[in-house]
Amino acid sequence: MKILKIFKETISDGPGIRYSIYVAGCLHACKGCHNLLSWSFKLGKNFDKEYEEQILKDLKENPLLSGVTFSGGDPMFSSKEVYFLIKRIKEETGLNIWVYTGFTIDEIIQQRNNGEDELYRYKILKIIDVLVDGRWVQELYDPQLDFRGSSNQRLINTKEWLKEKKLI
Repeated sequence: MKILKIFKETISDGPGIRYSIYVAGCLHACKGCHNLLSWSFKLGKNFDKEYEEQILKDLKENPLLSGVTFSGGDPMFSSKEVYFLIKRIKEETGLNIWVYTGFTIDEIIQQRNNGEDELYRYKILKIIDVLVDGRWVQELYDPQLDFRGSSNQRLINTKEWLKEKKLI
C-alpha cells in the first residue's frame, strides 16, 4: 500500500478536526474525477512499520482531533492493510473513523465471500463509524452537500446499519 498524502488537521473530510489519510490507487475511474493521479497504485510513499508508528504518534499527540478519515484513491482497494491500520488506530486511540469509497455498502456486503480483498472490505465496515459510499457522479455533483460530492453518495453509520440493515 502507498499513501498519497496525509493532512494532519483538516475540516473537509468529516466533522470536527480530522486526520486524513489518502491511500493511493483506484479502479473506479469516475468520469470527471478531480484527482486522476490518485488512481495510480505506484505513486505515494510506501506504507511500512515506521510510517505506521509515525501516524499513531501523530494521532496520540494531537488532542484536538475528532477523528481519522481514509480517502484516496479508494482505500478499499488496499483493504487488508487499511483494515489492520484502522484496527490499531481504534484500539490505541478510540478515535472516530470515516472511510470514503466508490463501492456501495451493498456491494461490499454482497461480495464479502468473493476473496481476501472483499472479506477485508467487509471487516472494515464492522470497525469504522461512518462509510461514505458510492462512486462520484459528475452529473449529480452538488457543492451544497455535507462531506460528499454527488447526491448518490451516502453517509452511513455502519454500526447502526449493520445492526438495523438500514441507512441512518
